Amino acid sequence: GVQRFTRTVKLGSGVSRFEFEDEIDSRLFEYLWAATSDARLSKTRTLVEFGGFVWEIDKFLDRNLVLAEIELPSENSDFEMPEWLQAVCVREVTHEKNYTNWSLATQSGMMSNA
Repeated sequence: GVQRFTRTVKLGSGVSRFEFEDEIDSRLFEYLWAATSDARLSKTRTLVEFGGFVWEIDKFLDRNLVLAEIELPSENSDFEMPEWLQAVCVREVTHEKNYTNWSLATQSGMMSNA
């Protein structure tokens, strides 16, 4: 298969934030990757379609943490949480800054007991 590289920029916090993605070449990836040596995450992502939306389920490999995220057309969009997710959901962390990718990446697995 063809190897592709994507740069993602996220600004803001909470429910509504700006997100931009573009495809980059391998040279730019290597340059940016080297700059992230102190702030990396290891996770597997599973995409699950439910109720007309796609849930992104991230299982972190360096800590005991699984996060579920849904991209909505607007802050006021109605959605239903799948029963299988309701059964294992501990709490809503949308407004908790400790659960942003940046915060998790710079905590070096300190949340392993979360």
